[in-house]
Amino acid sequence: MTTQLEQQRTSEARGKVIYTAKTHTTGGRENGVSRSSDGRLDVKLSVPGSPRIGTNPEQLFAAGWSACFEGALALAAHRKKIKLPTDVAIDAEVDLHLDDGEYFLSARLNISIPGIERSIAQSLVGDAKGICPYSKATSGNIAVTYNVVV
Repeated sequence: MTTQLEQQRTSEARGKVIYTAKTHTTGGRENGVSRSSDGRLDVKLSVPGSPRIGTNPEQLFAAGWSACFEGALALAAHRKKIKLPTDVAIDAEVDLHLDDGEYFLSARLNISIPGIERSIAQSLVGDAKGICPYSKATSGNIAVTYNVVV
């Protein structure tokens, strides 16, 4: 049985904060805009499949996760002294589900590491899952499939 103090410890952030992303969003996904505090991100939001110009939160999540995962792959390769090709690519697919009035996500990361043996690529992907903050945050929370593609 977990005590209240143990629950508090597991929800506390650890380590030194090295960056804080700050955004301001109004209007939600249906008719919204989201801007970062430094002005580098300024996007219109829309519902998936909507004719309205704009992206949706699932696309933003997929872009962030795939970029982060590629960085984690590079770190995993560096630790194993493996040189990654410059054309590593990750196609992220984030699904928004609706079941009995409840929304939830699932995802697939399709990872291409040309010129690297499949077994080595799979090992790097396994290591990257333990490095990437997005992968760690989603682990056990949503269904995720990591596919090494050739």
